[in-house]
Amino acid sequence: MKFKLAMIGAVLTLALGGVTAISAQAPGASAAAAVPQEAAIRKALGERLTGLAKIDEVGKAPIAGLFEVRVGNDIFYTDAEGAYLIRGEILDLKNKRNLTEERVSKLSAIDFASLPLKDAVVWKTGTGARKIAVFADPNCGYCKRFEKELSNVKDLTVYTFLIPILGGDSPDKVKAIWCAKDSSAAWRSWMLDGVAPPKLLGECAAPNERNLELSRKHRINGTPAIVFEDGTRVPGMLNAAQLEKQLATSSKS
Repeated sequence: MKFKLAMIGAVLTLALGGVTAISAQAPGASAAAAVPQEAAIRKALGERLTGLAKIDEVGKAPIAGLFEVRVGNDIFYTDAEGAYLIRGEILDLKNKRNLTEERVSKLSAIDFASLPLKDAVVWKTGTGARKIAVFADPNCGYCKRFEKELSNVKDLTVYTFLIPILGGDSPDKVKAIWCAKDSSAAWRSWMLDGVAPPKLLGECAAPNERNLELSRKHRINGTPAIVFEDGTRVPGMLNAAQLEKQLATSSKS
């Protein structure tokens, strides 16, 4: 886990200021006060930051005196008065944990069971007992490198959602691959060996739009994007060793 030490001073300094504000409250203040306080924070930030997107949630942060402000999957922190806005990460130095990163990971998790696997190209190694979903564009260089790494991972089933987001002839390639007699073979041949998929003969309905809508729903803006069975998602390419490590971690969740 990478810790961004440069942010610690700013986070802790503002956190301590927030503790002073909290300690000024009357002893024994009930939890019921949290709701109006959250409403006050929303109001204060709304007035002071006119360009801030809609706030989805306000709640207590891991540090006393700070509040978490969630805008989509983005996390900010503020004090009890909504006078300061902190953009950074909270690091638990004792336990070597990035609490903000963990929170964002939880927010961005995807329910694997809810994925429409019928719209994915499927192939496997060995028993295929372990499963991942991948969002990929056929013209994505990192996707091609990742596809080669996948060949070195044992007992894996790969569900690939083809999303033509890079423009050019990506939509045509996706359709040709999906509509090939053996879509899995066509996909692998193109990604690993550069063998163009066979030309389409007649009409064929590919799930281009459904897969693009799925990627937008989950805010997937780049490829490859990897989803594990426990819902963990990883943006970008992993090598075989990194993938094995994440598969082991996800299986324990």
